[in-house]
Amino acid sequence: MKKLITAICLLFSLQAGAQEINKKIQDPSRNKEVMINTCTRAGIMEFPEFKTMYDAIYPDYKPDSITLEKLHPLLKTTHITVVMGTWCGDSKLQVPHFYKIIDAMAIPEKNITLICVDGNKKAENGLIDKLNIERVPTFILSKDGKELGRIVESPRKSLEQDMLDILTKK
Repeated sequence: MKKLITAICLLFSLQAGAQEINKKIQDPSRNKEVMINTCTRAGIMEFPEFKTMYDAIYPDYKPDSITLEKLHPLLKTTHITVVMGTWCGDSKLQVPHFYKIIDAMAIPEKNITLICVDGNKKAENGLIDKLNIERVPTFILSKDGKELGRIVESPRKSLEQDMLDILTKK
């Protein structure tokens, strides 16, 4: 009986700490609905304000195939955290580019963490407090838990070239 009670308590504590995926809130700083916290690609693609731009930008982006060829073996073992705003113009441009690159190389979704923030660039429950986010989107490339580099707001060259430069330390 004691083991059963312990198991039930553990289950409730896990559920209490669990975060709602693809959560939507009314953001007072933007005076509109936004997505917040951990999200999925499917979730942001169903969010009307983001979907409109994604559907227009994704098909037209043509990543550089030579850069992708060099990037692919390096990216297979890299984790990428994307912090974005569904309300943010730069996120609406760069995130579709990012997913076009990821799709072209067949990088698994498990290698990507997608976090949406409100208009004050905050998420709930301290989710991004240690990430030092000042602008969005921010693409953080890491390996074995160590940050290798980040692309903030807009790439210097192109998203794929900037990722390659980070992973080859250029």
